[in-house]
Formats: sequence, C-alpha cells, structure tokens
Amino acid sequence: MPPAQQFQPAQPWCLQRRVLPQHTDHAGVMWHGVYVAWLEEGRVEALASVGLDYAELSSRGLEMPVVSLGIDYLQPLRHGDQVTLLSEVLPFKGVKLPWSCRFMDPDDRLMAVARVELVLVGSPDGQQVPKVLRRYPEDLGRAVTRLQAGPGMML
Repeated sequence: MPPAQQFQPAQPWCLQRRVLPQHTDHAGVMWHGVYVAWLEEGRVEALASVGLDYAELSSRGLEMPVVSLGIDYLQPLRHGDQVTLLSEVLPFKGVKLPWSCRFMDPDDRLMAVARVELVLVGSPDGQQVPKVLRRYPEDLGRAVTRLQAGPGMML
C-alpha cells in the first residue's frame, strides 16, 4: 500500500458552499469553527454517497469520532466567497482513518488544507463504555473501500 502522502484517489469527494454572514467574524473573515463544521458535513455526505447513512451507523451503536484535526489557513475566506471542499480518504494508519481536505476558491486557489483522523468506536457486547474497534463490520469496510476509491470509482 502506498504511503499516505502519495495516495490519490481518481477523484476527490466534493462539497460546495458559500460563506454566509453567520460564518464570519466582525471583519467578514470566515470563523475557524465553520471549517470544522464543513469538514464534518463533507464526511457525512461522502458516507451517504456510498450508501452508509451516519444516523443508521449511530443507531447500531457505532460512531466515528475525530481523534486528530489540523487546519492550515493559507488565505482568508470572506463573506460571499464560493468554496469547494475536496476530500480524499487515505489508507488506514493503524486503527485511524485519515482524510485529507482542501478548501478551494472558484479560481482553483488553495485557501486552506485540513487533516482529519477518525477511529471507529462501538459497544459490541452492550458495554456502556465504547471501545475502539480494530475490525470494521463488513458493510462499513466495503463503504470505506468505496470512499478511498473516490466518487468516480464506485466499486
């Protein structure tokens, strides 16, 4: 399997948004928390695209919490800006499922870069405290494989 930094799916997952007034600070610059919200929205929508509804996952006692998050803000996003979030699901790093995300403006300029790592947790035996699961349920494993392939390569 190639190293994570060299892995590139055929096509990234795409989420398009516009910076609205409620997304900005007093100077009209997008607030940092909006980046985090859009990263989560992009992940949930990508999962839905491969047939795995996050609410259904939760109803099974499974969750995919963020265990690591980093964002490099390269250029400010401002009120009214159109933004495209391009997300790629990288190969596993142990139990962690890493995502690499880019925030692009309409001129294809890189505005921010984010790295997010998730783990799968659950209570398989009805335990109250969820544990990190080292093996994914079969359907979730197939969904992750489809996520890693990208939307243009649905397996």
